Amino acid sequence: MTEPLPQRLSRWLAWVAGAVILFGCAVPITIDVAMRYFFNQSAVDSFEISSYGLAICIGLGMAFTVTTKAHIRVDFLAARLPFPLRAACDLLAAFALALVAAALAWFAWGTLEQSWSMGARSMSQMRVPLVLPQGLWWIGLFWFACMAVLAPVQAVLRLIRGDRAGFDAVVGSADLDAEIAEAVHASDGAP
Repeated sequence: MTEPLPQRLSRWLAWVAGAVILFGCAVPITIDVAMRYFFNQSAVDSFEISSYGLAICIGLGMAFTVTTKAHIRVDFLAARLPFPLRAACDLLAAFALALVAAALAWFAWGTLEQSWSMGARSMSQMRVPLVLPQGLWWIGLFWFACMAVLAPVQAVLRLIRGDRAGFDAVVGSADLDAEIAEAVHASDGAP
C-alpha cells in the first residue's frame, strides 16, 4: 500500500528539515569553530544561521510528527478507558492540536507579512532579508496546520464508517506492541 500524498509530503519536508539542521546549523558552526581555533576569527555568523536553521527545521518537521504520531502523549489513563471515552479524548486532543497549529500558522503569517511590508533585515553584518527564513518557517507551520486539521477530520470520517482501527491509526495512541512491531519493521529495511 502506497503512502498517501499528504503523508509523503510530510515525510519529504522532514527530510528537508534534517538537511537544514545538517547544512544550515552543523556545517556553519563547524566552520566557525575551526576558523576561530586556527585563525582566531570568525568566517560566518554561525549563531544567526543556526537560529534560522533551527526555526525552519522545527517548522518543517512538525507535520511529520502528526502523520506518524511521534508527538509525546501521556495516555496511561486514556489507554484504559472504554473505546467511546478514549475516542472522545483522542478527538479532543486532535482538535486541540489543530487549533494550536492553526494559531501558530496564523501568527507566523502575520510576522512574515510585517517583515515583508517593512523590508526587514537582520541586524547582523549579513543583513539577511527576514522574509527568507520566516517564509521557510511559515511554510512548515502552514503544512503542520494543514495536517493537524486533516487528522481529526479523517478520524471523524472513519468513526462514522465504524472503522475503529482506522480511527486509532489516525489519532489514537499506539500501544507498546504496535510501536515495537513498527520499529522491527523499520529496522528490517535498514542496510
